[in-house]
This record gives sequence, structure tokens and C-alpha cells, in this order.
Amino acid sequence: MLTLGNIFVLMLFATAGAWLWHNHGLRERALERVKQHCGKLGIELLDGNVALKKIGFIKDASGRRRLARVYNFEFTVTGETRHSGTITQFGAHSAQIELAPYPAPFDDTPPVVDVARPSAEVIQLSDWRQEHNKWRP
Repeated sequence: MLTLGNIFVLMLFATAGAWLWHNHGLRERALERVKQHCGKLGIELLDGNVALKKIGFIKDASGRRRLARVYNFEFTVTGETRHSGTITQFGAHSAQIELAPYPAPFDDTPPVVDVARPSAEVIQLSDWRQEHNKWRP
């Protein structure tokens, strides 16, 4: 037979399980955001994970203290050294991603710019006027 104490213990376990499930979902959102950010910058996320650093009250952009989760991750630019980074999340929303200083990737070949031939997007004004004025009476 269920007593009030047993129901309380079951509710406590259910609440803990729901909290763990929710935290796992937030961690997955942080991981996806970090993957997008690293892809945009052309750097490689190492180990493919983020690790919870702390949960605490942190000021948001408007200066209010809110409950936030801070996750650590590591990335590389050259494949030789590891650099650290953090992502701060207020609930399901990413607040900021901070990366440790890292060397810019070097490309030995300078970009080639062809100045003689204009790109397909550039239209010479004189050509445009000739084309559009021939249809006027």
C-alpha cells in the first residue's frame, strides 16, 4: 500500500529524473550552437562535446542576474594545439560564446583578384544607359 511518505519519495525521484532530462536537452542545444559557431569561424570543435562548468546567477545583457549554465569546450585551428572556450546559456537561449585567443590560420597563397575583367554583378553605367535609351522614342 502506498503511504504519503512513499508517494513523496516517488515524486522526488520523478522530479530529479525530469530535471536531469531537461539539463541533457539544454546541453544538446549548447553543443549544436557551439558546432554552428565553430563551423562559421572555420575552426574545429574537439571531442564533439561541451562540459558543464557551473550553474549560477550571472548578469545578462540587460544587467539582471539570471540563472545560467556555463559550459566548457575545446577547439583547434591548426590541429596541433587545443584552445578552450565557454558558452553561457540562460535557459534554452545562448547568451555568448567566448573563445580563448588563438592564431589565425595562414594561407600561403595570396588571393588573386582579376581587375581586368569585371564580375558578372557589375554593370557599367554607360552600357546600361545605351541599352535602356534605345527603346525610348
